[in-house]
Amino acid sequence: MLDNVKTPERVVSFRPRTIFAIIGILLAVGIVLWVLWIARHVVTWIVVSLFLTLALNPAVEWFQRRGLRRRGLAVGVTYLLALTAIAGIAAVFIPTIVHQVNSFANSVPDYIHDLTHGRGRFGFLETKYHVVERVRHAVQSGGVKRVLGGAGVALSLTKSVLTTIAAVVTIAFMTFFMLLEGPHWMERLYGVLPERQQPRWRSVGHDIYRTVGGYVTGNLLISLIAGAASWIVLFAIGVPFSAALGLVVAILDLIPLAGATLAAILVVLVTLAANGLTDTIIVAVFFIVYQQVENHLLQPLVYGRTVQLSPLAVLIAVLIGAEVAGVLGALGAIPVAGAIQVIILDWQRHRRRALVDPSLDNPV
Repeated sequence: MLDNVKTPERVVSFRPRTIFAIIGILLAVGIVLWVLWIARHVVTWIVVSLFLTLALNPAVEWFQRRGLRRRGLAVGVTYLLALTAIAGIAAVFIPTIVHQVNSFANSVPDYIHDLTHGRGRFGFLETKYHVVERVRHAVQSGGVKRVLGGAGVALSLTKSVLTTIAAVVTIAFMTFFMLLEGPHWMERLYGVLPERQQPRWRSVGHDIYRTVGGYVTGNLLISLIAGAASWIVLFAIGVPFSAALGLVVAILDLIPLAGATLAAILVVLVTLAANGLTDTIIVAVFFIVYQQVENHLLQPLVYGRTVQLSPLAVLIAVLIGAEVAGVLGALGAIPVAGAIQVIILDWQRHRRRALVDPSLDNPV
């Protein structure tokens, strides 16, 4: 008889309004993601401008505390000094870098000649691994031709140059306006919140700014020190292209964790090809010692208490950032992780207070 007893069916009904609302939200999210993908280059420019703004804003605030009360005047002075510093560095390094790059280009045929004949320090690549034959086969099979068409290369190069110029100009203007209007935008954002919640989120915003700004400024300073120290050592022992290699070290050192190692490997290989084993050992020892100094002295000193992330959190953040957005994602991973940590810590503080005193407002 129990088998004949039918269990009443449960029917879950959704109102048409709810269904349309869910569909609308999904469409809106899809449209936003599609627009972000289409405008990914512009989003990249915005992120770079934001990082530069965070790096320059402490100087603006310093000028405001020293008598330049008007923010526009402080921003103008800071921006002028930054452009002057960039122009000065360019005037010192760019002619040397251009000369060294031209010298390297002129030396390439000699390197190729030695390689194809199995001579020189990299001759073993031909004698043991037959690199030349492999490259020749790839060219004859048309793999390279399909990628590097004559007209396509010229068009791609022209497009890259124009895009780079547009990016530099756009980033310069966006950085200036972010410095000028940033506080007003933040006040408008805080003004949207309920009045009793504004002090809390102002504190959170200040902590995020301190964390992200401290990391960006510190990372730029440490990279500058790495590039300058590398250039001095390479120049002292007579490694060719020392200025260009120092610039490469400074750029790669911006990438957390892996950047300094990649720069060291590249410079050591160039030194081995150009100067021999003795100078290579000197350069390798320098990078080993410098990385220890940077990891245990410079980073704690420069970052201070701004970014308090464990090495495991840094590694996970960098890997996820690199997977999502490449080099730019790796650069922005630590600031984003630091901002998330600030929000989580604030949430935990308010949750503990709410457990002690349930009458406290504890919005998520």
